[in-house]
Amino acid sequence: MTTPDVSVVIAAYNAADTIKRALGSALAQDGVSVEVIVADDCSTDATRQIVTTLGEPAVKLVSLDCNGGPGAARNAGFANARGRWIAVLDADDTMRPGRLARMIGAAESAGAVAAVDNLDVLHADGRTERMFPQSLLAAMPGLTLPAFIDSNRIFRSTHNFGYMKPIFLRAFLRENRLAYDETLRIGEDYLLLAAVLASDGRCTVVPEAGYLYHIRESSISRVLHLHHVDGMLAGDCRLLARFPLSGEAAAAQRRRTRNLMETRAFLALVQHLKNRSFGAAAKVALGDPRALRHLAMPIAARWRRLTAPPIHRKTAAPRAASSPPTAQDLALKNKG
Repeated sequence: MTTPDVSVVIAAYNAADTIKRALGSALAQDGVSVEVIVADDCSTDATRQIVTTLGEPAVKLVSLDCNGGPGAARNAGFANARGRWIAVLDADDTMRPGRLARMIGAAESAGAVAAVDNLDVLHADGRTERMFPQSLLAAMPGLTLPAFIDSNRIFRSTHNFGYMKPIFLRAFLRENRLAYDETLRIGEDYLLLAAVLASDGRCTVVPEAGYLYHIRESSISRVLHLHHVDGMLAGDCRLLARFPLSGEAAAAQRRRTRNLMETRAFLALVQHLKNRSFGAAAKVALGDPRALRHLAMPIAARWRRLTAPPIHRKTAAPRAASSPPTAQDLALKNKG
């Protein structure tokens, strides 16, 4: 069989209302040969039936035996991929037709093993918001590990490159034994690209927006919880155990770790206040006053945002009071 240029891996969990749209955008890619692998993470709706009844020869359905989360589903998709490149597409998102050809061309011209591009956020009311200023990405010859780590800090108004959806050279992932951390349900995308960069993999940047991040009115908002931060800290520890960092990357990692610890202290403080455990809240505040200093928004305002009922976004993660709502407010989506 002819090797496809790219394997598009879609991790799906109860995605019956969007999977056909995602598949259509993957199959409509111009200038490249594509196979699409849908890794179904034990959906309880009609996701699998929709995929199989399409009858598309370029689409393969992989069904997991038990629900393992987005990392496990994507790893199953990667294991079944045959393409020279691998692209990740969320089951409720889409891509513009020329996206993959443009990214592969840029990566191969630069001798890179990965590529990232800009994103457009499509709101339910019809608004479209560009996630990153195109001029910002155009000025970047490549995405470096220090810059990537530095951008991935919570409660920051700067641009978080962790939202980008990379493509990877499949041979590089295989040769370096790189895969998703299946223990995480949030932050698994960050760790994989960080591992690629830590393995001396070059990542080129495409300024144009080819990925479309859809926000649906029926989306369930997610609030950042303590166990999410604990998972990210543990994931970072596993990454550092394999890839000891030095220089600017190590300094960026220290800032990220400090940020996660401060975030954890703040979330613990909020939880204690919510439970009216004022003594415990005071203990947390005294134990890590940095958790208060580094947050621009007053505690009361952040508390309201964290404890608010679900809203029609893909996340309810807090943001800095000094900045308007941006696409950086969008948290990682729960796919499994």
